[in-house]
Amino acid sequence: MTVSLEQLRRCHFAVDLGASRTRVYVKGMGLVVDQPSVAAENTRSGALIAVGEFAEQMTGRTPDYIRVVRPVSGGTVVDIEMAQRMLRHLLGDKIRRSLRRRARLRGAACTPHDADPLAQRATIETLVGLGARRVELVDTLIAAAVGCGLPVERPEASMILVCGAATTQVAVLSLGSIVCAERLPVGGEAVDHAIVQHLRHEHELMLPSQAVRPLQLALDGNGLTPHGPASTEIHGRDVATGRARSVRVDTAAVREAIQAPLMSVLDGIGKVLRECPPDLVADLADRGITMVGGSALLPGFDQLLRQATGMPVHIAERPDVCAAQGMGAMLEGRIEPLVLGPLAA
Repeated sequence: MTVSLEQLRRCHFAVDLGASRTRVYVKGMGLVVDQPSVAAENTRSGALIAVGEFAEQMTGRTPDYIRVVRPVSGGTVVDIEMAQRMLRHLLGDKIRRSLRRRARLRGAACTPHDADPLAQRATIETLVGLGARRVELVDTLIAAAVGCGLPVERPEASMILVCGAATTQVAVLSLGSIVCAERLPVGGEAVDHAIVQHLRHEHELMLPSQAVRPLQLALDGNGLTPHGPASTEIHGRDVATGRARSVRVDTAAVREAIQAPLMSVLDGIGKVLRECPPDLVADLADRGITMVGGSALLPGFDQLLRQATGMPVHIAERPDVCAAQGMGAMLEGRIEPLVLGPLAA
């Protein structure tokens, strides 16, 4: 972590390209972009019509000549050109002009744990398209842990659970490095999909892709715990007739429908704990698990983890922006590395 910190302090901006939202931190300015990772393009002219919040509102509501694109999937850039165009418009002319004044513009970006070289290259090319002469890559787990205030540089265990839209990452950190980690192809979108499929099969109801999140409708109150409301009303479209219809849904059945993706997360936590050295597991019994990421706010998810693992579970103060804040702290030099040099003879 020492070398990485020295290199990161020379960077001028940092980007957290998530499947759900894109965040940009500019050195000396703070978090300047926090928008959905969505762009809308006119396929006839090739012009970019909208990005961010407005483009997300257009999802499922456009004529056939307008294409709504998500250039990032699971923390990996899948459309480099569109990601570059989206970032340019999100940053705006004023910020891009201030960045271009730098003699040798350096950028940094978060990448998922164990990202393959092709995915890393796609992230680098995206930032090079913004004018960066050099790009540093930081593991999302390290950036998120720094952002939520975990003492990752100390010789003691810290366990972090990064709950993203498309993936979930869990790791045990010590001495500024990842001791053991696991990345799971399950996230908030998988939970939403499970709820949508349950309503379609059991109630013949289709939910709109936008407007309201089915998760928040079906799991209000105490969420995943049995202490929540017994039922809730859902509005959607009838599969057979196509007309608008409302149904009252049993929340216990919804909780049962989303058990599969949540059990995958528990399996990943168990695997990491089995691979972790016993001394670090003893630390975790007191320190517990810290949850970050937008899907960490899933109602009742922390209580479910607490009951399943028997460990304390904490949600970061602002879980959705922890990775960007961690990158910013490293850029600004607010993190002091633990230097492990050779002993004198």
